[in-house]
Parts: sequence; C-alpha cells; structure tokens
Amino acid sequence: MTKGNSTKITDELYQYVLAHNPPLDAVQRGLVATTYEKFPDVAGMQSAEEQGPLLAFLVRLTGARHIVEVGTFTGFSSLSMAQALPPDGRLIACDVSEEWTAYGREAWEAAGVADRVELRIGPALDTLRAMPADEHVDLAYVDADKEGQIAYWEELVPRLRPGGLIVTDNTLYHGAVLDEAATGSAAGVRAFNDHVAADPRMDSVLLAISDGLTLSRKR
Repeated sequence: MTKGNSTKITDELYQYVLAHNPPLDAVQRGLVATTYEKFPDVAGMQSAEEQGPLLAFLVRLTGARHIVEVGTFTGFSSLSMAQALPPDGRLIACDVSEEWTAYGREAWEAAGVADRVELRIGPALDTLRAMPADEHVDLAYVDADKEGQIAYWEELVPRLRPGGLIVTDNTLYHGAVLDEAATGSAAGVRAFNDHVAADPRMDSVLLAISDGLTLSRKR
C-alpha cells in the first residue's frame, strides 16, 4: 500500500498553509477571536480557519445559489459561504442555540450579507423535513450532532440537485473512527462514513483536512 501521509503537519507548516490560503477578512477574524473569547470550552466546534476559504471556494466552484447549513454555532462557516454567494443567493442556517448564533447574526450584518442568510432555530431535522421536496439545494454543509448525521443526509440527498455537493465535517472524529467499539458521537461518525461510502446516489471522497472533511457530489 502506498502511504500518502508522510508529511506531518507541524505548527510551523500549518501556519505556512494559512499564509498561502486567502486570508480571513476583518469580520471573519473578529468572529473567530470572539468565539474563543466567549466560548473557550466549546470553541473547537468552530470550523477550522482553513475551512472558511475552502467553503467559499466550493460555493464559487459549484455556482451555488441555495445553500443549507446544518449546525451554525457562532457563524464562521455560514459567514464564509454567504460572502461567496451572489447577491441573490440564499443560505438557510440551522441551529438550536439563540446564544451562539447571536454572534453570527452580528457578523453577517457587519459583513453586509445578512440579507443572504436565513437563520432557523430549532431541531435541524424538522427544518429539513419542512423544506420543499424538489431538487433545489446546490450545496449543504453539515457540522452538527454526529449521531444525527445519517438522518440529515437522508433528508438532504433527495433535495440536492444533480452535481450538487454535501460537505460533512469531523469525519475522522479525532481518530476515534478507528475504534470498532466506539460509542456516542464516534460511533455515529463511523456509521455515517460507512453509509456515505455505500450510497449509490453520490460520489464521495474523505479528505484528511482538519478533523476530516467528506465531499459528496450527487450523480
């Protein structure tokens, strides 16, 4: 077997990566800092810094106009995607916390993209099931409770247009996906990864970006 992970990502190399990616703007940078200041115990739920420019790149690459985000937290990922949308694009952001998403609302306003984001507070599964059943979603980003991921997937795939993309975060789950006796969230990610790999409707690749990122394109 050819091993492709011989390059170890040191702190110095990670900074090099960030320096050669599009830089975060002032609003993005401020939101990242605020998240770590206000919610230090759970700030790890925020998408990694390099994922902001990547998500924006994918929005532009797919020509997305209708995005669904499952799991918004303080809004860094939704901010990055909304900024890449055309003026008539829309992003539906699903979360259960008014407290966390209040910071996202402030950032969307500051960046001038609040009119592109519709925040829906409540269980994401209910929000997804209430959406039109036709193939109208161009891109979905899933970064929420790991035990619910298969259910989210099954609601999103039928609503995704052919050629549309689902991006799922944390699909390596800190390496715990290797544990066959995993429970809780780790077990949920393991089951999700197997479910995605076996889905004939989608072409998927699992990438070793941050904590694992799976890109899935509808056939």
